[in-house]
Amino acid sequence: VLAIHTEEARALPGVAGVFTAEDIPGQNKVGHLKKDWDTLIAVGDITHYLGDAICLVAAETPEILEQAKALVRVDYEVLPMVRSPREAMLPDAPLVHRSGNLLAHKHIQRGNPAEAIAKSKHVLTRRFSTPWTEHAFLEPECAVAYPDGDGVMILSTDQGAYDTQHETMGMLGLPAERVKVRNCLVGGGFGGKEDVTVQHHAALIAYLTHRPVKVKLTRAESILIHPKRHPMEMEFSLGCDENGIIQGVAAEVIADTGAYASLGGPVLERACTHAAGPYNYQNFEIDGWAYYTNNPPAGAFRGFGVTQTCFCIETLLNQMADIVGISPWEIRWRNAIRPGQELPNGQIVDDSTGLAETLEAVKPYCDGARYVGLACAMKNAGVGVGIPDTGRVRLVAQGGRLHIFAGASCIGQGLGTVLTQMVCDQTGLSPEQVVYERSNTYFAPDSGTTSGSRQTLFTGEACRRACRELAEALKEKSLTELEGREFYGEYLGKTDPLGADVPNPVSHIAYGYATQVCILDEEGRIQEIVAAHDVGRAVNPLSVEGQIEGGVVMSMGFALTERYPLEDCKPTAKFGTLGLFRANQIPKITPIIVEKPGLNVACGAIGIGEITSIPTAPAIADAYYRYDGRLRTSLPLEGTPYTRK
Repeated sequence: VLAIHTEEARALPGVAGVFTAEDIPGQNKVGHLKKDWDTLIAVGDITHYLGDAICLVAAETPEILEQAKALVRVDYEVLPMVRSPREAMLPDAPLVHRSGNLLAHKHIQRGNPAEAIAKSKHVLTRRFSTPWTEHAFLEPECAVAYPDGDGVMILSTDQGAYDTQHETMGMLGLPAERVKVRNCLVGGGFGGKEDVTVQHHAALIAYLTHRPVKVKLTRAESILIHPKRHPMEMEFSLGCDENGIIQGVAAEVIADTGAYASLGGPVLERACTHAAGPYNYQNFEIDGWAYYTNNPPAGAFRGFGVTQTCFCIETLLNQMADIVGISPWEIRWRNAIRPGQELPNGQIVDDSTGLAETLEAVKPYCDGARYVGLACAMKNAGVGVGIPDTGRVRLVAQGGRLHIFAGASCIGQGLGTVLTQMVCDQTGLSPEQVVYERSNTYFAPDSGTTSGSRQTLFTGEACRRACRELAEALKEKSLTELEGREFYGEYLGKTDPLGADVPNPVSHIAYGYATQVCILDEEGRIQEIVAAHDVGRAVNPLSVEGQIEGGVVMSMGFALTERYPLEDCKPTAKFGTLGLFRANQIPKITPIIVEKPGLNVACGAIGIGEITSIPTAPAIADAYYRYDGRLRTSLPLEGTPYTRK
């Protein structure tokens, strides 16, 4: 950026202010984990992608705002762009960031996979690719901020009020108590609202003008600006013995993390840790790289990297079953992880492990269909890998009712309902006596980001612990007599760091497991998707079924129709041309809830938000292979009745 000309815009009647990087009172850089994302690009700095903000214009009306924006002129020096990870890794590639183009490298190894694969009776090696994906949530990003004493209040629709607070307070140079955030109804997140997009901009304008302000993205701006699902190029090798028992897996993953880090590092890590699949073998190695490019950022997206690598390992298993001469169901039955066994990461799984039960649940559907595809998956609940991960809840008796305060965003997954049910279950109170309060940073304790399928387990367990004290108090006094009393619960899920030097590391507190089946009709259209999910205990079965149905539909689009095309780092799709699966295309979806006791926290409940989307694409791909004999190793699948002409 060579110069920013704002004089004419500032002079326009009705303009409340025009702000550039020079006006930021604190640190310009924000970022969910790594502070590398510019709040505003300053004169002399380099834009990283087309969604970068150069200046902020605030006006009295939308009409005046459009006039003022048109009067702002920016002088640029055009520099070469980095379009892909392959370009980013070249020795003479332009630097997207001064630190270099490599955001993260992950290496995971257990056993000796090279030797195990070399000695295997059967070996398969394939290359795979998965695309960019837009979250396409119903409500674009929006935030309202207004002065609050000598600080600001932010009304936000995000996946973590405390995350928004932490990023904004650094940008404003204010302590936490002067930056308050209240979470409003979130019109869908799916990972796309973990990063700040408009919240910090709204807070900055409100702080500088001392006036209320609303910042809202148009749909086109939203499609450009917020992080997407990482596109990945992957190569997998699988070795099995003559009975189809997995001997070893080796893999490489290259991810495009776009212009900023967002959650690119953890997404790559999860893609790698779960690439081995939910099976019992001990020879596994994977290398993963995430590169910066000048494309829109990539970050969290339902499945968090596992969606991509699951497509690879499950496709290979289906191919291997044919080579061995057994069914895709049988090869999974022989290899499925069971209680007391070791995952490829070394973790010994608990009694709640129900992958085998999900396989049993779908077997009648596999046996009774001609064109049927199958895939399994596992997904962690919680951050894990040694990172502190805490759920917190405060229960307050007030006005004859019990109020639940938890700093955890409810983004459509029904957290408020789950916590209310847990309170009623543990205390005997009726739902009419319980009030679930919206997440905030000034009275609700920090319960962490709504991500990683963690809130039901972590905040749920914190709630259960708070209820123990409350239940004791209710033995002696009524809720009305407890007026003003607070009951606090906290749960820290302790895990081992990635690569910990222990024989059987605890990578995650819990895993959910799933088997999904895709059945095609004679015309090659999807007749039915059967999705069996092990959830520990289903706190709200109807909500669980809704999660399964929504997750399946989301990944049907991922598998068959969705594209987020980029041309020289510029997205070319509109909302209507992304290829989102339409209501009249949705087939019969049969959710099967598998409940299995064994987890001793959160009443036995394991989160289900992400795993519902993970095995869908490989199951659909396998169904089409059974239909026409064509192996497809990239998404969206080509040559199906759903392929856009």
